[in-house]
Amino acid sequence: MFDEAARITRLEEMLAHQAKTIDELSDQLAEQWKVMEQTRAKLDRLTERFLSLEEQSLEAPAITKPPHY
Repeated sequence: MFDEAARITRLEEMLAHQAKTIDELSDQLAEQWKVMEQTRAKLDRLTERFLSLEEQSLEAPAITKPPHY
C-alpha cells in the first residue's frame, strides 16, 4: 500500500512538473512568435524602402564625363 501511494505521489509530482514545463514552453513560443512577426514587419518595411530607393536610382541621369576630359 505504501509503495502504491509513493508511486502515485511521484507520478503526480512528475505530472505537475511536466505541466509547468509545457506552460513555460508555450509562453516562450508565444514570445518568439511576437518577435518573429515584428522581424517580418521590419523586413517588409526594409524591402519596400530598398525597392523605392532602387527605383529612384534607376531614374537618375547617367553619370558621364565632363566634355573637357
